[in-house]
Amino acid sequence: MRLTILGCSGSVPGPGQPASGYLLEADGFLLGLEFGNGVFAELQQRRDPFDLDALVLSHMHPDHCADFSALTVLRRYHPAPPYDTTARRLPVHAPANAPLRLAMAYAPNEAELAETDLSDVYEFHALSGEPVKIGPFEVTAIPVVHPTEAFGLRVRHAGRTLAYTGDTGPCDALADLVRDVDVLLAEASWTDAEDRPPGVHLSGKQAGELARDAGVERLLITHVAPWSDRDAILAEARAVFPGAALVERGAVYDV
Repeated sequence: MRLTILGCSGSVPGPGQPASGYLLEADGFLLGLEFGNGVFAELQQRRDPFDLDALVLSHMHPDHCADFSALTVLRRYHPAPPYDTTARRLPVHAPANAPLRLAMAYAPNEAELAETDLSDVYEFHALSGEPVKIGPFEVTAIPVVHPTEAFGLRVRHAGRTLAYTGDTGPCDALADLVRDVDVLLAEASWTDAEDRPPGVHLSGKQAGELARDAGVERLLITHVAPWSDRDAILAEARAVFPGAALVERGAVYDV
């Protein structure tokens, strides 16, 4: 699997930094993970958006799905698409409320919302705890703790597994998420020393402990907010997992 970072800014986009967005590629199949603010522009720098074969959204906060509306405009109104987007609808795996939530983001008023159905260009699938085949990938969504319905993701291909926490506070489900994985892409939105509400995000220390306890090969830290101290978060993670690294926009990793 090849992982490309399209955006990794937490909660909001930062200066020159899109919010959450990632690409996973294997066997010629292009899977998008998240589609937050600024990700659509970054995707166009690297790939044709029509090349997306499927998309997974871990939850419906804007920094993880805001650019979906722009993708919808492209798929509906591009004057010369490379294929019929209504015949080849894009599979979207997301929380059960995604079709309504994304339609509400797209429609400018109640009248248009009443007749907005994005299933003309998308094929929606509700995330559940059961493994699903998405192209060559086996994807398992595990519910985690966050202020809205949210999932961590296990993505397996050719004997290798990537775990992605999505947005989550510490919870028992994370042990199942990271068990026997090779690479952990973990959010860490603040330091452990900061006084923050529980059940929202992980600290650098907590991400490091999660990686250490699971015995992963590599810890990649993402979703650091523009107002957070990146160096302090990384130092916390490395204190318990020395190989931790902060991801950067445009970085590419072989999993």
